[in-house]
Amino acid sequence: MKRRAFVFGLIVIAVVFALDQWTKQLAIDGLSNPFRVIEVTPFMNFVLAWNPGVSFGLFQGQAPWVMIAATSAITIGFCIWMWRTRDRMLRLALALVVGGAIGNLVDRLRHGAVTDFIDLHVAGYHWPVFNIADSSITIGAALLLIDSLFGGKKSAR
Repeated sequence: MKRRAFVFGLIVIAVVFALDQWTKQLAIDGLSNPFRVIEVTPFMNFVLAWNPGVSFGLFQGQAPWVMIAATSAITIGFCIWMWRTRDRMLRLALALVVGGAIGNLVDRLRHGAVTDFIDLHVAGYHWPVFNIADSSITIGAALLLIDSLFGGKKSAR
């Protein structure tokens, strides 16, 4: 049972990774040379951006190997946690975070920065440009928070 559940987590990781890399390549191909912005809705654009840091542009001054090493270590730790847990929501949360982390890690290795392209804005406020991997990490982190607040004893397994 544990093995089958872990395989489910690996499938989630693979789907997130594939969707992330596919959409990033579409963004690179469609938004560069010439550079352009595609208005999708009055509050969302597609625009190509490169982020050498992490979410919201944090840690942009760090050496690339520091970001790669830290992301790799955290990803391995989350995979071990995913293997050990019996809680379905926790496993899903970890898989979402890992899939997104691997997607952004591959970008760092290939391009030296993460490819971002989703630009949300409302009433003059712009959310930092992000990608599918960032969304997956955010949803996974929210599920981890929900599990830690309401999961009870079963989240400790």
